[in-house]
Amino acid sequence: MARFYLIGFACLLFFDTLGQTGFKFSALEARPLEYSLAWIMRILSNKWIYITTLSYAGAFFSWMILLKKAPVGPAFAASRTQIVTVMLISVFIFNETLTLARCLGAGLIIAGIICLAFAEKKLAEKNKSAIS
Repeated sequence: MARFYLIGFACLLFFDTLGQTGFKFSALEARPLEYSLAWIMRILSNKWIYITTLSYAGAFFSWMILLKKAPVGPAFAASRTQIVTVMLISVFIFNETLTLARCLGAGLIIAGIICLAFAEKKLAEKNKSAIS
């Protein structure tokens, strides 16, 4: 079961991160904002809009498969790990700055996920011993 979670969350994280990165690439390619048919055609001819759409479909299906088995609380928290991965990808691809506040925020997200995972594990052990 742990392998299922690991693979499932890796897929979800990949698709979510690709989707967010694709949005950024799409926005950069769509500049300058114009209200014209040429601007709409420029967006529709951009490969990133389609990569982003497919990545969100992949994230949706990954999420639905995970929710069949994973506890909702920790699963939802773990799905927010994409905030951290998008931040790290943005540093390398878009030359964003990695500030102390961003690092602290990422640390809090990861700490929260770890706390929820331990709490869920403890609750599962408690329920298992109560049944026995």
